[in-house]
Amino acid sequence: MRIQAAYGAARLALQFAVADLRHRVRPHSVAERIAALPTRGLPVRERVEIRWNEHLVPYIDARGDRDLAVALGLVHAHLRLAQMEMFRRIAQGRLAEAVGPIAVPLDHSLRVLGPTRAVPAILNALPDRTRDWLEGFADGLNHWIAAAPPPLELRLLGLVPEPWSLTDLLEIARIAAADIGWLLLLRLLRLPRGDDWPEVWGRMLEGAVPVPSLGTGASIEEALARILLGLGRSGSNAVAVSGERSETGNALLAGDPHLSQGLPSVWIAAAYRSPSYNVAGLMIPGIPVMAIGRNRHIAWGGTNLHAASSELFDVADLPQSEISKRGVRIRVRWGADREVVVRDTAYGPVISDAPVFGGKRDRPVALRWIGHDSSDEITALLAINRAPDWASFRQAAAGLGVPGQTLVYADDTGRIGRQIAAWLPLRHPDPPADVVSPLAAAAAWQGRVTAADLPCETDPPSGFFVSANDRPPDGEVPIGWFFSPDDRADRLKALLGNAGRIGLTDLKWLQRDVAAPAMLELRDRLGAALTRAVQPTDVAKALVAWDGTYAAGSAGALAFELILARLVAAIVPERRRDVYSAAWHARALLTRDIAAIPAPQLARLVGDAVRAVQTGFETWRDWGGAHRLRLAHPFGAAPVIGRRWRYTDVAWPGSVETIMKSAHGLVTGRHFVSYGANARYLFDLADPDGNYLVILGGEDGAPGSDAFLDQFDLFRRGEYLQLPLDPETARARFPHVTVIEPAIEPGT
Repeated sequence: MRIQAAYGAARLALQFAVADLRHRVRPHSVAERIAALPTRGLPVRERVEIRWNEHLVPYIDARGDRDLAVALGLVHAHLRLAQMEMFRRIAQGRLAEAVGPIAVPLDHSLRVLGPTRAVPAILNALPDRTRDWLEGFADGLNHWIAAAPPPLELRLLGLVPEPWSLTDLLEIARIAAADIGWLLLLRLLRLPRGDDWPEVWGRMLEGAVPVPSLGTGASIEEALARILLGLGRSGSNAVAVSGERSETGNALLAGDPHLSQGLPSVWIAAAYRSPSYNVAGLMIPGIPVMAIGRNRHIAWGGTNLHAASSELFDVADLPQSEISKRGVRIRVRWGADREVVVRDTAYGPVISDAPVFGGKRDRPVALRWIGHDSSDEITALLAINRAPDWASFRQAAAGLGVPGQTLVYADDTGRIGRQIAAWLPLRHPDPPADVVSPLAAAAAWQGRVTAADLPCETDPPSGFFVSANDRPPDGEVPIGWFFSPDDRADRLKALLGNAGRIGLTDLKWLQRDVAAPAMLELRDRLGAALTRAVQPTDVAKALVAWDGTYAAGSAGALAFELILARLVAAIVPERRRDVYSAAWHARALLTRDIAAIPAPQLARLVGDAVRAVQTGFETWRDWGGAHRLRLAHPFGAAPVIGRRWRYTDVAWPGSVETIMKSAHGLVTGRHFVSYGANARYLFDLADPDGNYLVILGGEDGAPGSDAFLDQFDLFRRGEYLQLPLDPETARARFPHVTVIEPAIEPGT
């Protein structure tokens, strides 16, 4: 298999090199990109007008809902078809068909996991209104495929776009609902156990351990995690401010989703209007609903709940008659097809058979996931997109099964709310005894709760809600076991609580905050140890003077991180470091380990660390010298041509638990951020046109387009694009126009 993978990699490199000579990236203006939109012959009943701003963000005005769906499909295909094609192949476990043997372990694992297994049941149960909407969207996609040349990336890969079905669309929606908990389970399953495992597990359950980020590692396991979790909101901040606390006199809503950072973005900004919809916000390519946004009456955002939507079960003692097997063929470009066996049980697929979950284990393990059962998030989100008030919003949220979300709400009466939205098993409140549960625990999965049964709150005395993946309010059923620390949530509460009337300017500033007050206690402990053991070197002075902010120009942040990494290497045994890193690097646990060290020993260790990192400190000088953002297209990892597909290498602010999330592991040198805030949004319910969004990258997925990376500098400067709801405002501010006329039937 390794020889075949190496051969496939060589063939892929040659394919890229030859194709790159034939299909070079060429510049395209916004006007040229708009002119390339195929608008003739679309199956619309009435005239549709699409207006575009200078960043290629659309405002679609349609007289019928289905016509709007058709236009949306056309726009998504035009902006992001290559990206959507990769999403489809991920959902279906068909990456090896495109890139060869190197992707076989990923495809094998995806086939075992079966994230889309509920799609046939979802499709059969779709309400007529949702089905008609999806069919219109697919019609728009397929018109583009039939009328336009394939995107550059597909030509480089030698792929021909296939028509899209409703099944394809639902499969993308399902993969976007992947469970962030899988990454934690994946890492924990692969760890060796020691005698101290019960103690370590107990400490992890205490609630101070953040769920792992996608910012570490280059292994195939991490590759699968990025692929599966690149669409869902695995992190995020969200804030709602009531009308009583806002400068505008009406409610405000703001947030920034945290995801893998790459090009093109996983977000499309859009605004549109039809008889049923008048919304602005952020969409996921290929999913025809506004995931984050507002209509004329309400606004909604959210953060990943980190819900316990999945559970591992030991199925070693199941009779063979209760384990089904089926053969699956994986088609492999530049290699022989692979036949794999997928095993399934009443407790879920046997996930331990998947290469990235550890391959064959002594005891087989099954994965039970809420998303393996039928739930209709598309219908629920469409209802949220139309909702006029809190009651209808809550009713729609009850249909959101996966991924679990903490939804944050605001409306034009000044009201704000926070709703836990997930489908969860009726578990006992006691935490699990280990990573893998006994079969007896599966009885909890016979019952279920929804958002209607989970905590919700409205109109708090403080006048604001915040959510930052922190532990939610307790309910009758346990929501999860692993949440992010309270650092970001506490910082948001402190800043908002100390403010008077809160305005959009305050929220814009908030989204760029890079202070980490929780690190100051550890800084002081290390600084006290320094005075006992070290002469005042540059790195020691920088540490003591550090104000706790992770600005790109902060020498203190660099000193703190370099010393911390060296100290951890000295005091935490390697196996336990592996355990900690399975749940990110778990600073709360590391801090406790450091606090337990006697002062004389800590002074010696800190002195050794300061001396060891001095050269690195002099090399990188400040936080931004070591902490870099490199935005790249997936082809940036390709052999031969990869360098041309990497677009930025800049000093970047932020850290693991700063409001402006910018994740990293223990810092031993220069590293590249790959996970963190990748979009921002602000909604002012006092103004239908008060909608401000920015994407880390650009709207257009076509390399060479003027709109491919044009929002990057806006994001860096803390600026936003304004998206109107009012069509008159769109006509005034979106100067480029595309008109779709109804197709004329022959003989009429």
